[in-house]
Amino acid sequence: MGPQARAVCSVLFLLQVLAEPPENSDFYLAGDYLLGGLFTLHANVKGTVNLRYLKVPKCKEYEMKVLGYNLMQAMRFAVEEINNHRSLLPGVLLGYEIVDICYVFNNVHPVLYFLAGEDYLLPIEDDYSSYAPRVVAVIGPDNSESTMTVAHFLSLFLLPQITYSAISDDLRDKLSFPAVLRTVLGAHHHMEAMVQLMVHFRWNWIIVLEVLPMPQPNQTVTPYERQRLVVIVQKLKQSTARVVVVFSPDLALHNFFLEVLNQNFTGAVWIASESWAVDPVLHNLTELRHTGTFLGVTTQRMTIPGFNEFRLRRAQARQPAPNRPARGATCNQECDTCLDTTSSFKTILTLSGDRTSYGVYSAVYTVAHALHSLLGCNQTKCRKEVVYPWQLLQEIKKVNFTLLGHQIFFDQQGDLPVCLEIVQRQWDPSQSPFQTVASYHPMLQKLRDIREVSWHTPNNTVSSQRGWCGRGLRAGGGLWQSRAFSLFRPCPSNEWSHRNDTSCFKRRLVFLEWQEAPTIIVITLAALGFLSTLAIVVIFGMHFQTPMVRSAGGPMCFLMLTPLLVAYMMVPVYIGPPTVFSCLCRQAFFTICFTICISCFTVRSFQIVCIFKMASRLPRAYAYWVRYHGPYVFVAFVTALKGVIVAGNMLGMTTEPSTHADLDDPKIMIVSCNPNYRKALLLNTSLDLLLCVAGFSFAYTGRELPTNYNEAKFITFCMTFYFTSSISLCTFMSVYDGVLVTILDLLVTVLNLLGIGLGYFGPKCYMILSYPERNTQAYFNSMIQGFTMGRD
Repeated sequence: MGPQARAVCSVLFLLQVLAEPPENSDFYLAGDYLLGGLFTLHANVKGTVNLRYLKVPKCKEYEMKVLGYNLMQAMRFAVEEINNHRSLLPGVLLGYEIVDICYVFNNVHPVLYFLAGEDYLLPIEDDYSSYAPRVVAVIGPDNSESTMTVAHFLSLFLLPQITYSAISDDLRDKLSFPAVLRTVLGAHHHMEAMVQLMVHFRWNWIIVLEVLPMPQPNQTVTPYERQRLVVIVQKLKQSTARVVVVFSPDLALHNFFLEVLNQNFTGAVWIASESWAVDPVLHNLTELRHTGTFLGVTTQRMTIPGFNEFRLRRAQARQPAPNRPARGATCNQECDTCLDTTSSFKTILTLSGDRTSYGVYSAVYTVAHALHSLLGCNQTKCRKEVVYPWQLLQEIKKVNFTLLGHQIFFDQQGDLPVCLEIVQRQWDPSQSPFQTVASYHPMLQKLRDIREVSWHTPNNTVSSQRGWCGRGLRAGGGLWQSRAFSLFRPCPSNEWSHRNDTSCFKRRLVFLEWQEAPTIIVITLAALGFLSTLAIVVIFGMHFQTPMVRSAGGPMCFLMLTPLLVAYMMVPVYIGPPTVFSCLCRQAFFTICFTICISCFTVRSFQIVCIFKMASRLPRAYAYWVRYHGPYVFVAFVTALKGVIVAGNMLGMTTEPSTHADLDDPKIMIVSCNPNYRKALLLNTSLDLLLCVAGFSFAYTGRELPTNYNEAKFITFCMTFYFTSSISLCTFMSVYDGVLVTILDLLVTVLNLLGIGLGYFGPKCYMILSYPERNTQAYFNSMIQGFTMGRD
């Protein structure tokens, strides 16, 4: 029978079963075994029990998944507990339907059935807000792939879907999956727990296996799959790494570990993902104890009072009726084989604790509490009204209650913040099969309560050495792939490691130090500049009343010289490890000192041109300029504007020093002020550059003035040097990084200070000291007279 015929047959069978409910209240497993459960809830507000039993296409020749059967029993136990107590939903009985999705092969068919109405039709509508499907909530499936397939259908109706073991982080996307909630932590928390486990034991090299070859429905292995398993295990044996993380569906692990035993691969540490960390079926392969230590990440162990007795009582009470034919071949509603199989696992299921079962149990109670709120229930009754899925979804997102001592609520991504545990498989029948060795709390995001691990390895120790890094194996058509590769534990940011090495070494902190040759050279220049500026102050002070000093600016000369001295005194802040104070001085005080000096140059150039060329043309404007101290007002205004710019930069970025690794040399770590300073430098310099252009323009305009007042060449030299050096520095900082930038920034700063001090004031001091006869009022008057006569 082809696939199309089987589908039609199953639908017809479905209708027949629904038309003829079972003769008693016992519920039996649908399908040969429960690979992945999809549970649904619906509430009957008329006060009667409404149980439906759904037959699904037979998952032929698969062996039963014991954990899936256990989860089904947890579903039944929770529903019966709520219905029997009547305090949560008085007058309302919960019903359930359980189907087997056959791992991933039977997702769509049950969902369409759940969404259909009582007439088994699913209408196409623009608005489903007033549409009531067959069920009010779906619990499951148990794996991420199936959960996302089902969610794409259910989300259209905003029908609540609570999954108990699908951990894919894709489900956190509420735009794609608005109706999905989880009673389990997402994959990023599971990975974080694994990484912290590796960090704790200093495992720098590990091997990761993903997507192992999936077996045939009857668990047989084809020669092609067998060869791939042989190659994978051979690669594991060739590697010197002995820590193996396995991300693979549990269905593929049985044949893989049989091959591990066949090749006698021992001494490893196997780290299990959530899918098989506490799988009881794998625990029956007792020979696995010789392959090494088994650790796994799983949900926190819980205890559901009465659940073990309920599960065992159901298995013991169900006996085949004498006149009923054996149904081992079909295993639909009544599964005697399933009961026999689970009975053999009753001990390990009891000792393992209710881990994933609590996820199902809490999901059922979540729906019940949401119904309690939606129906306005009190101690005796609930409102009788139709429950629409979108209404229930809103209430589910708001639930906050305590269940068996644990708080049940969902975060914004729909996840229940439960704890994880690192468990170790114990092969001693007298002990618990899964011993907790550490716990992980999602809020803290770190391992706690770490206990000693019993290593099933030589000398009871484990080491993670350099591993093999493979390219992976891929079958034709992309049916499966197997990858084995090394995973590095990254060194902390202040450490580094050699290539292919497992050790981390401290990085050497690098900054501008006093004993370095470039530093000594720059400090020497700064010291000479400071002494020369101080000498200029003394010379100008002694000759303050002379025409040479007055022509240079008079009192404004000291307004320029004082910031130069302050700037020289700030040079040491560039040396040594950066601090908040030193970074503040670099980014604020230096630039303000430069702005004061350059604004003085600019207004000085303007004033000379104004005296000789504009005073006669605009006498009133010039009178106001002199009367209200125009030069000083201009300097004060420009300085205040620069202060606002600097303050804005300080507020926009921190002055805290930062550290970052050198891309060219991993052994060192560069310590510097905020790296975003280079962006603010251009903004800070833009005002100074504008003043440079203005000062140069005024100086060029006054190039024909008397020699004693013609300062065009000196100002042009200072302004041109500052302009070109600032542009060059900004360009250099955009390309390079590190101490070289710091030393170049300091060198440009000192050279600019020298250019302003010696380029402008140096020639005047030379004239004062070498040609005192030219520093007289008579000489200056003769020069002005000659200029006037020349113009005439």
